[in-house]
Order: sequence, then C-alpha cells, then structure tokens
Amino acid sequence: MSSLPVLSLKRRGSELANAKRQVELLERPSELARFDDVLSAHQIPPLEADGIEILQVNVGKLCNMTCQHCHVDAGPDRKEENMDLATVDLCLDALRNSSIKTLDLTGGAPEMNPHFRYFVTEARKLGVHVIDRCNLTILLANGFKDIPDFLAENEVEVVASLPCYLEENADAQRGDGAFRKSIEALKLLNDRGYGRADSKRMLTLVYNPVGPSLPPDQQQLENQYRDVLSREYGIQFNRLFTITNMPISRYLDFLLESGDYESYMQKLIEAFNPTAAAGVMCRKMLSVGWDGRLFDCDFNQMLELPTTADQPRNIRDFNAEVLGKRSITTGRHCFGCTAAAGSGCLGATA
Repeated sequence: MSSLPVLSLKRRGSELANAKRQVELLERPSELARFDDVLSAHQIPPLEADGIEILQVNVGKLCNMTCQHCHVDAGPDRKEENMDLATVDLCLDALRNSSIKTLDLTGGAPEMNPHFRYFVTEARKLGVHVIDRCNLTILLANGFKDIPDFLAENEVEVVASLPCYLEENADAQRGDGAFRKSIEALKLLNDRGYGRADSKRMLTLVYNPVGPSLPPDQQQLENQYRDVLSREYGIQFNRLFTITNMPISRYLDFLLESGDYESYMQKLIEAFNPTAAAGVMCRKMLSVGWDGRLFDCDFNQMLELPTTADQPRNIRDFNAEVLGKRSITTGRHCFGCTAAAGSGCLGATA
C-alpha cells in the first residue's frame, strides 16, 4: 500500500483545530436556519450524489499569492501540503478505472506542484478533459513561464481567477499589481489560441464579489467583462463563471472582523433557491485532498468534513459505483452554493 504524505503533527493539529472552529462558528447562532431544515421545508430530500462526472483534485495549498477571499487559506508558506507522486498515481488509477471524463486541478496554485505536468500529460493520455484553476500571475513567475505553452499543447482548459474587470477592485482582493499581471498573463494565453470561439483551448474567467454580497447575473456580467476587457486590453475569453464567496477560511475571518457574518449568512439563507439546490456541484463531483482523502466538495475539504463513515475516505479505496451514490455531508456553508442563481466550481447552477 502506498504511503501518503504526512503533515507535521503540530501543523496538522492546528489545521484540525481551525476547521473545528470554523464549523462551530458556522453553526452559530442558533437563530439562523440550518441547511437541512431548509431543504426539508422545500420538500427537497437530503442531498445524494448522482454519479461522478468530475474528479476535482487539490494538488496542494502552496501558492504564490495570498488572496483575501481564498477559502483554501493557500499561500507561499504552505510547502508541506503538496500532493506526492504516489497519490497522483492513485488519482490516475481512479480515472483509468472509471467513466470520469473531467479532471479538475486546483490548489493553491496547482502549477506549483512538482508533479503537475506529469499529472496533466498522463490524464490526457487517458482521454480525460483537464481543467487548470489558474491564478494567472503564476504564469509570469520564474520557473513557470513555460506553463502557457504546456497548457496549450495539452489543450488544458484554463479557469482563471479575475475577480473584477476593474483594476482597483481586483487588487483589493488579490494584492497590489495583481490585475496588471493577470492582464499580461491573459495576453500570453490569447497568443496561444486561448479564448477564441473556434479554438479547443478554452479560457474561462471567474468572478468573486469584492464585499459581502451575492454575484450579479452571470450572463450580464460576462457581457460587461467581454466589453471592457476587449475594448481596454484586447483580451478574449470563452465564458465567465460567477462564484459566491464561501463563508469559510479567510473569508469567514473577514466577515467576522468586519461584523458582517450574521447579515451575510442571513442574506444567503433568504436567497435560497430550490433550483440551485438541485444543481449543486457535489452531486456530480468528488473532491480529493492533497493527501488523498475524499470529500464531497472542495469546501467540505477545507472544513475537514470527509465523506460519511460508510463511504471510502481515501483515494486508495476509490470505488466509483459506491461513491457515485453516496449521501452528501452538508452544513450551513452550503447556503453559499444555493443562494440566488446558485454557485459552484462551474459557475451559476440555476
């Protein structure tokens, strides 16, 4: 049996304690509605998986950025939490022995994992569509400037974070200078055929609200992005995803520090949409942590809420048939995916 990477006991204890703290905060105050109760009130049964179409793999929390809205709490100091080659191979085995057709690589900055290129090329040999969730600025960093060519050669879909088409708003979330670097990186991708309607090289942008608010209409915002980015910078892209900021990790801390936590949660609850609930990403996706543990979604992963006890909990025990019918672990954070037009790794769900 392959050994999986082990985090230092001190760091692991701190991570577990922080996740427990977040879950406890999310479940308070008791006056706020609970997610399963709202499902029941709308006569929606408890969430269950309906097959696995996407294997989303967090290959590590190492990142060249420290963004305010990051639910992963990624950054340059997370060097220990990087997926090793043995775990990458277990993920590839899962793809090889199932009908899953999409591999969604996330992080941190997934490109910073030393096995990123291997993971991508081996998955493409299996005929799997690969998504790289890219922060864009990594494409300009020393040691990674070949990544745009690599992505293009392998026809990897780039899902790129650009929280606003206005420089001031984008830099407020991601740090001074991040917007200009992102524009430069987008031009590099455009030069390699990304973003054109007639190209197999898909470029998707991702919007996150700057403050404690819900995203606007996805199609209308896409039109605004397209107009401004084309007119001001000559940038082309294929589509835009709007994603609600999840009340976990750094964003939860931001809400607490600003005194907006309860009002933001109430806003999410009041905007609950049964149609969005029916389309939540966890019903078609399985999330794999950097250490091989299995979760219903990336958000549950950050809250240390694994698959239920009767399910496989590690990629080495992967069973597509069993996991494709699993009950999904929910909590109050799930309101973030079911508010208004819904939110998921593939944008609006309703």
